[in-house]
Amino acid sequence: MSRVMLITGASRGIGAATARLAAAEGYALCLNFHHRADAAQQLLEELKSTGTQAIAVAADVADETQVARLFATIDEQFGRLDVLVNNAGMLERQMRLDEMDAARLMRVFAVNVTGSFLCAREAVKRMSTRYGGKGGSIVNVSSIAAKLGAPNEYIDYAAAKGAIDSMTLGLAKEVAAEGIRVNAVRPGVIRTEIHASGGEPGRVERVKASVPMGRGGEAEEVAEAILWLAGEKASYTSGALLDVSGGR
Repeated sequence: MSRVMLITGASRGIGAATARLAAAEGYALCLNFHHRADAAQQLLEELKSTGTQAIAVAADVADETQVARLFATIDEQFGRLDVLVNNAGMLERQMRLDEMDAARLMRVFAVNVTGSFLCAREAVKRMSTRYGGKGGSIVNVSSIAAKLGAPNEYIDYAAAKGAIDSMTLGLAKEVAAEGIRVNAVRPGVIRTEIHASGGEPGRVERVKASVPMGRGGEAEEVAEAILWLAGEKASYTSGALLDVSGGR
């Protein structure tokens, strides 16, 4: 059977680009989505038309019960899991910290941090040799914001991604002897819809001059890094934070 990959937040942007590339490499796919059912269904049909074995499962990764149901569906449909791509994430409108309330912080950390931890937990229970698994790979989608801090825009998002970096490093060491590699990509300014969520759809054009390469990145460029980390060509790579940021 094909190797099975779960991509959270797969309906758009980096998640969708990763799904297309993984399908081309022969993976069977579970496409997780939360709100964007139409986009997820369209991607699912596209992938199935190429002969890819794929399913789409709605679940809020910040909800422990829904995460359990997501992984139970993978168990039922595929009977195995080889790769988790922790891609689901969100940010809110740009503002300074002194304008943020606790409700916003809880929303941002629930999806970006708690969601990634819950999905990693369930993946480990299926992949780890400690639980009778055959090993696997976890790729977390962090952000270069974790290194830069995103001042005056969304330092809460940056801090959440900093937590993902720390989780990547710690979990990689916890499960290295159990057949699981854990790595992260840290995308820079990438042309996806997430910038609209922050209130500035044209953000890439505004900040691209600050990128040493002088341009924004494409979702496909991040997907290439994710697929490399997920696969056997990265067999001796674990605990890595791979910047895909044009040199920032």
